Amino acid sequence: MPMHQKGDELMHKKFTKRFFTFLITLALAGSMAACGSAATGSTTGSTSSVSSETSTSGNTEATTVEKVTATSTAGNATTVAAVTTGGAIDASDMFTERDLTQIADTSEATTYEVTDGQKIEITEAGVYVITGTATNATITVSAADEDKVQIVLDNANITNDSKPVIYVKSADKVFVTTAAGSENSLSVTGTFTADGSTNTDAVIFSKEDLVLNGLGTLSITSSENGITSKDDLKITGGTINLSVADAALESKDDIEIADGTINITGCKDALHAEDDDDDSKGFVYICGGTLTINASDDGIHATTIVQIDGGTVNISASEGIEGTWIQINDGTVNITATDDGINAANKSKSYSPKAEFNGGTVTIDMGQGDTDGVDSNGDIIINGGTISVTGQSTFDYDGTGTINGGTVICNGEQVTTLPNQMMGGGGMGGDNMGGDNMGGARGPH
Repeated sequence: MPMHQKGDELMHKKFTKRFFTFLITLALAGSMAACGSAATGSTTGSTSSVSSETSTSGNTEATTVEKVTATSTAGNATTVAAVTTGGAIDASDMFTERDLTQIADTSEATTYEVTDGQKIEITEAGVYVITGTATNATITVSAADEDKVQIVLDNANITNDSKPVIYVKSADKVFVTTAAGSENSLSVTGTFTADGSTNTDAVIFSKEDLVLNGLGTLSITSSENGITSKDDLKITGGTINLSVADAALESKDDIEIADGTINITGCKDALHAEDDDDDSKGFVYICGGTLTINASDDGIHATTIVQIDGGTVNISASEGIEGTWIQINDGTVNITATDDGINAANKSKSYSPKAEFNGGTVTIDMGQGDTDGVDSNGDIIINGGTISVTGQSTFDYDGTGTINGGTVICNGEQVTTLPNQMMGGGGMGGDNMGGDNMGGARGPH
């Protein structure tokens, strides 16, 4: 949960269902490793386990990492999600057992081999396998509010002119799962047609919770957005390739990533979490997987919090990561940017702008001109990890800048006090000399 911040009760409500009450009936056949790894095995029961690991690494408050393991009832592959309870977001209940299960139970599934112009209507809970090649075929989910629907893509290749390939109108949650070894492609090439007042502007468009997982590959191309959820958007497995004109992954509430290989090119924003009507919503959470992003605007954009607890994130963009509270606790983050590498801005009234580093390895390479490696409208706090910034302006903050631990490198030289550009890139230029001459915290302007 966000600590000592307004709006923490709102965040807590999203994670109140405890995940750790499943009875242990059979141990895993294969060993599970770190966050974001996938494993295959054969089991006949349902298991879950939790282990705790505490890491201080210079933090003023210890961060507890829980490694959560879940398996299905049918011996399916699983993802191990290592999530934090002591971070800006309490992610301990974020991923359910079914979210993390990478192979669907298709023993009672309904199978559709798509044809040109086909309209598939899913109106109740169940598992539905989609296969074949078609143009202008649509899959619409209009199920009851308590229904969970799983769509399994098994070598499905669909190209539409103006409508989403998958359109979720109603359900409790929808899973889009790629079958093991399958190659799937979904595309929309023209101008999207609205559904009444709903601007359905993504290849996969959902009004409800949406989970992407599996052991296959899904390639999406779009004249606008790639995958949009008006609720939660989760990715826990599979390989997802997106080449889109606007936002690649978009959510009104949050984007949560536990695993998977995600490659994004050609977009404006790669990950975009924002509710235009409520600035207490819109966060991005990553604890595993590998993301490779090439964006013309923001690599990761969130209204409230961007929290990275693991995985590998490679970003080439105008602005690497933007949010109100940006917290990096673990993982590897590489950013090449032409505006700000990391920007903690006044985007949400529920949180104070802050860039916080508690662990992991962060490397930022900035372009020339009025650019900042790490820019905060509030504080910059470094408690642990390794942060290396190359650029004319390495750090810029309006509040205080503090190094409590970790390793901070500015233009190849380690510093022990945090430099402050103060007037933007090119304004004073002192911090590219190593930083100590402008170091130390200062009060707000």
